[in-house]
Amino acid sequence: DCLDQFAILKSVFGYDNFRPGQEDVVAGLIAGRDVFAVMPTGSGKSLCYQVPALVRGGLTIVVSPLVALMKDQVSALQLLGVAAASINSSMPREDNVEVWKQVASGAISILYLSPERLMTERMITALQRLDVQMVAVDEAHCISQWGASFRPEYDALQNLKTAFPGIPIGAFTATADHATRDDIIRKIFPRKPDVYIAGFDRPNINLSVERKNNAGKQLLDFLEDRKNESGIVYTLSRKSAEETAKDLVAAGYRALPYHAGLTAEIRADNQNIFMTEKAVIICATIAFGMGIDKPDVRFVFHADLPGSLDAYYQEIGRAGRDGEAADAFMVFGMQDVAMRRRFIAEENGGEDRKRRENRRLDALIAYCDAPDCRRQSLLSYFGEASEPCGNCDCCLDPSASVNGTSDAKLALQTILQTGERYGPAHIVDLLLGEASDKAVNAGHTQLATFGQGKQRKRQAWSDILRQMQGGGVLLLDVAGHGGLSITAKGRAIMQGEQEFFHRASKQSHKQQKLKAAAPASNPQSEDLLARLKKLRFSLARQRKAPAYVIFSDRTLIDMANKMPLTTMDFAEVHGVGAAKLEQFAKPFLQEIGEFVASQ
Repeated sequence: DCLDQFAILKSVFGYDNFRPGQEDVVAGLIAGRDVFAVMPTGSGKSLCYQVPALVRGGLTIVVSPLVALMKDQVSALQLLGVAAASINSSMPREDNVEVWKQVASGAISILYLSPERLMTERMITALQRLDVQMVAVDEAHCISQWGASFRPEYDALQNLKTAFPGIPIGAFTATADHATRDDIIRKIFPRKPDVYIAGFDRPNINLSVERKNNAGKQLLDFLEDRKNESGIVYTLSRKSAEETAKDLVAAGYRALPYHAGLTAEIRADNQNIFMTEKAVIICATIAFGMGIDKPDVRFVFHADLPGSLDAYYQEIGRAGRDGEAADAFMVFGMQDVAMRRRFIAEENGGEDRKRRENRRLDALIAYCDAPDCRRQSLLSYFGEASEPCGNCDCCLDPSASVNGTSDAKLALQTILQTGERYGPAHIVDLLLGEASDKAVNAGHTQLATFGQGKQRKRQAWSDILRQMQGGGVLLLDVAGHGGLSITAKGRAIMQGEQEFFHRASKQSHKQQKLKAAAPASNPQSEDLLARLKKLRFSLARQRKAPAYVIFSDRTLIDMANKMPLTTMDFAEVHGVGAAKLEQFAKPFLQEIGEFVASQ
């Protein structure tokens, strides 16, 4: 079997080696064990079930949440010569019937289905008659009620283990905190699975967060020296995605909107332009992203607060997949937080779910307000310890951290004297000496600390209190009335055993470009690369497939550098397997030959 998996990796996919983390997952599934893999975006999850599917033979079922994702994966596999297919709601009924006939006859190796379609009694019964060898669940965090994008249909996947007893199940996700992981394992696996958690760190991504004061202007400041780069701007609403795209076009950028309110055709066109052309910015809601594998996304800019640290991690993971320097920049304001809290309150999950979601949001706010290394704060959320990274705004600009121990003590005394029952707004009123009705009625204008914090503005005190929450000094009672209480760390500060450092409130500034200049590439191979991309685009058009399905950018870059002139040389290009060699060697070799002759 060991030979099989390497032979398939080379002959079908055109790769010489597995990427870190892939080999063990592949081996486990081939051996028939259940496997749960948490692998960061861009680490090649799909290969981890595609290779075992081909080694094991028979039929593999892949559960996938998005029709667009299924289509792209099926197109990509078909071009590799793999008998893959999908039955989904976007296809005419007769096409679905035709696919099913092929599946039933044993002509299909990998079948992509949505959970809604798979978990019907009729489909399960029909599949039980066939030679099902493996089930793979992609984007498995959707199973967990606490996952980033909960879908009730995913819950039905709990019945997989009884529907296909003894058949290995693989579950894959790019992001899952401890609660989500436990949830997935409990729901989907009949036995204890092999669990593989690849490191979450993406050290090439520079992390920065800035207080929001005018998101549009902050975005333009950020983009000023990124004129020729591709990136993604995430916004909270469809309207905002549209407006941001318009504003960027007016400022001279090539920007396109992407959200669920657009027709499928416009979405597909915009995605294709983004995937195949240079210097395109997509302004999107969270509808955009799953399965996006464009290696040269140089930045992800959050104009609004994402839903959780899980969502944020997944969204920034779309930047810098080629390993080159990339930026993740977020602006956030307290109005974003209020809106997110409202979303949670209006959701119809139970009280327990709301409490968890609020805690998740608290973790995200703590990350935004991290006084020390931002990457440490992000990785610790996923249970990973790390050294200070040297590639985030907190590490690169430590001067912005100030000793706020005396302010912290004043705030802590005020909270203690009022019985640890009041929220931040009331505490700030007392520090500023504002005699609100609430303060007068409670007798709080008589406190020793009343008005002792007048030297600071309201905004500064709000920042300090929030960073005290972020730094684990104060606890916000999410489930109750939103009162602040003092933690063990807070008591240590009051007793002079610990100091408190926080980030000084800083106004927006043009962020200096912190990444090293990319190494200059050979201008000759740049010219050839442009021609190869053009050829790829026209071949994709003929096949009605996204361009990256023909060849990834990484393959084209390798091709432009190696300039193969024979079929034998072409087979050595990264990502060229047997099927692609047969289909595409001729047109690409011709293009390279003409280019070399013209030099």
